[in-house]
Amino acid sequence: MFVNTLSNFLKISRTHLIRNMHNSIKEHKVKVGNVDINIVEAGSGNNSVLLMPGALGSAWTDFKPQIESLPKLLPNYTIIAWDPPGYGKSIPPKRNFGLEFFQNDAKCAVDLMKSLNRPKFSILGWSDGGVTALIMAGRYTENVEKLAIWGAGAYINEDEVKAIEGIRDVNKWSPRMREPMEQVYGAERFAELWSQWTDAEIAYYTHCNGNFCRSEVTKIKSPTFILHGKKDPMVAAEHIPYLRQRLPFVKYHEFPDGKHNIHLRYADEFNKLVSDFFLKKI
Repeated sequence: MFVNTLSNFLKISRTHLIRNMHNSIKEHKVKVGNVDINIVEAGSGNNSVLLMPGALGSAWTDFKPQIESLPKLLPNYTIIAWDPPGYGKSIPPKRNFGLEFFQNDAKCAVDLMKSLNRPKFSILGWSDGGVTALIMAGRYTENVEKLAIWGAGAYINEDEVKAIEGIRDVNKWSPRMREPMEQVYGAERFAELWSQWTDAEIAYYTHCNGNFCRSEVTKIKSPTFILHGKKDPMVAAEHIPYLRQRLPFVKYHEFPDGKHNIHLRYADEFNKLVSDFFLKKI
């Protein structure tokens, strides 16, 4: 009887834990200019961390382990994950690519945080979101307190262009990689949007000498944590020393077997590392 009672207690406790965790997560839209931006908020601390997704990414496709776990590790923070304009549930508008799309996202993200009355915040930026985060930290130095990035660089090189061109056709992707995006956009729209993104990335190489944000990097003042999967097939290793040589306060951690999605593949270790970085006074 004691065993049955204990088992029932544990089941009830687990149910309450799951319910309380989801009760602390809010998903809603915020008007930023003339765009309704979809965000997910987790936790209730006075400090803020903004999660910036990768290409075509959204809060839930890119950051589920962070949304669910970081509030416990950062109790004095509110975790905010956004869907950039034209991505995820921030539609309309249609995604507007061009040679300023990173810069446009950076301004929109800062305006979003101001709309939430959180003008000072830290950032977790993955891949394209890492590029946008570098621009934000360089252009809006008074707003960005700390910065953690992975899978990102200040420019794109020839090998990376070839890698991106090699994954243009989403029909050649594995179902495991393709289906989460198809669930968000539909199969046809996802293929179309991904091809447009591929063209936009390559345009930076052909029209801007590969430059995403070289000048912004030199203006960054905030402490920066660079995390890197040593086996990342999408990001050249040369970006790590490039950034480390130009950032004023930089911490580095490498995942020896990590690829592009280290925050998903090694979620517990990743979350602990970035939480310690945000909590440490510098």
